[in-house]
Amino acid sequence: MRSVLAQTCGDFELLFLDDGSEDDSVEIARSFPDGRIRVLSDGIGKGLPRRLNEGVQLARGKYIARMDADDVCFPMRFEKQVAFLESHPEVDLLGCRAVVFRDSGKAMGLLPFAKDHEALCARPWRNISLPHPSWMGRREWFEAHPYRLPEVRRAEDQELLLRGHLDSRYACLEEVLLAYRQGPFQLKRTLVARRSLLVAQLDWFVGQKAWGNVFRALALSSVKVMVDGLAALPGGEALFFRRMGEPVPEEVFHVFRQCLATWDAPEK
Repeated sequence: MRSVLAQTCGDFELLFLDDGSEDDSVEIARSFPDGRIRVLSDGIGKGLPRRLNEGVQLARGKYIARMDADDVCFPMRFEKQVAFLESHPEVDLLGCRAVVFRDSGKAMGLLPFAKDHEALCARPWRNISLPHPSWMGRREWFEAHPYRLPEVRRAEDQELLLRGHLDSRYACLEEVLLAYRQGPFQLKRTLVARRSLLVAQLDWFVGQKAWGNVFRALALSSVKVMVDGLAALPGGEALFFRRMGEPVPEEVFHVFRQCLATWDAPEK
């Protein structure tokens, strides 16, 4: 929350969506003396997609930015994304590049990047590389493209991108404006996400009669599951993180370190 409140663009409201948490998250959110914060908590666990849809309905801004509680915004993220959307009215949903870091604060590398809609959606049978905590989009786009219910467990963002890509325009800023926290590799959790995404892809591609993409999605998913199995072996975790292996530029690492100034100095 501190990284959001520290944005250079200060004209926003921060909706804190609590989904029946049992820790002190709500109390922490309410402790911030900032009138831009709206804490929404009813003590019920409805699931992430339903909560995100509620957030869209409750939001009052022209643009809506998606953000997870454990990730970190760079200070100029909102300012630069708003400026881009204002000057590119054809774009519905915008992301930005992201540096991946571990719980220890160690920077692992940069997430894969594609700049425009055609590049982002060139291989929908693989994924659409627009990191969900980096999203900022037009309010009307989110209203027209709600998260699917019942939820696509652990793959709700990719399902939404896939479902919306034919009638939308996506883009991604080349500048790194987000730090994405990646926890330890968990095989069961990863396999659940793989299965959910594959089912959503097959459902979509069959509906579109895109038979080539059906076979590509099946083949790629099989390869990924085998790699996941190897990553679960002792010393194999690096296989899971290899897609995040692009080195972090020194200037990005400097901003990243400043954003985590309240932590111990991160490893490079």
